[in-house]
Amino acid sequence: MERKTMKKIGLQMSVLMGVSLSFCLSLSGNALSGHFTMQGFAISFAASTALSLLIGFAVPVKPLSDKICDALSLRPRTLPRSVAESLVSDCVYTPLITLLMVFLAWKSASAHGAQIPFAPMFLHSLATSMIIGFVLILILMPVFLRLVFRMNGINPQGENHEP
Repeated sequence: MERKTMKKIGLQMSVLMGVSLSFCLSLSGNALSGHFTMQGFAISFAASTALSLLIGFAVPVKPLSDKICDALSLRPRTLPRSVAESLVSDCVYTPLITLLMVFLAWKSASAHGAQIPFAPMFLHSLATSMIIGFVLILILMPVFLRLVFRMNGINPQGENHEP
């Protein structure tokens, strides 16, 4: 596959995964906070989407996960490799997105007089978000990859992939 097409696929995957992860983490974070508001969700979603797109464009997640998977001798298109790739993506995206969303919620609550310690709020949200993020990435990455390949005229099962 030519370099230009691979770069385009990487960009499309970053957008799809970033927006999906941001939407689901914003929705679950606001729902689990016990104080769901549409305004809080919208702000959280917009900010986390911007951050996830920035991460997607700045951090070479695919090459990073490939290096880690190759070092672990994980064969392409296997469940262990998919799990490892999902874990790498989760560790890159989710802590930063969660930090931003919790900070925004904490600032909002503090502005209204709440005395909530930041660290416990963040750590609890991070644990939950890491689980949700991992499952989402594990499920959505192969679906979006097939979609993006088809959008770019590539047969996902064809000779363009490693066996």
